[in-house]
Amino acid sequence: MERANTMNALDIMKRPAAYVSGYENTPTEEQNRAKQLCWEYNRTAPNEQEKRRSILQTLLGTCSLMTGIEPDFHCDYGFNIHTHGLAVINYNCVILDTSPVNIGAGAFIAPGVCLACSGHAIDPEQRSHGIGTSAPITLEENVWIGANSTVCGGVTIGAGSVIGAGSVVTHDIPAGVIAAGVPCKVIRPITEKDKFKPEDILF
Repeated sequence: MERANTMNALDIMKRPAAYVSGYENTPTEEQNRAKQLCWEYNRTAPNEQEKRRSILQTLLGTCSLMTGIEPDFHCDYGFNIHTHGLAVINYNCVILDTSPVNIGAGAFIAPGVCLACSGHAIDPEQRSHGIGTSAPITLEENVWIGANSTVCGGVTIGAGSVIGAGSVVTHDIPAGVIAAGVPCKVIRPITEKDKFKPEDILF
């Protein structure tokens, strides 16, 4: 891990590496900017799609035009969130982007999901003095995260995988599997048997 006091705080936060920091290093101006933009976004009307797109383009570090986020949405900074194609992010999502969060094309993120790069010191004295941790999160292409799941810092979820509702993902998940639980564990691979037959699709 890198020590946050040896470099510019924003530079460290944007790097794809874990780090430890103190509360005095928090870039409050950037944090307040994100809070304001989230406040504005969450007060848009359902028919104000152009306004929503404009706010997201300003808030997020990289924002595909195929990114859709339902209010309420909250994040720490915004500049560390990167969507790389279709991203469907449902109601009440929270992204604590103290490190880069990369969301691959074809992502489906269900209501109540939290992507939390940030953490706190295990030692209670250090924690009470504001010592924190952070590590990146990566969702590869075509990941589906079920409702009310939490993905912790340092986790990569492999392409095409499904995370069951209510899971807490503390370790990497490989590609092409269904995983669920607290902590989240691989249940089985996704196979051809998981496909719906054409006659089962009503419309």
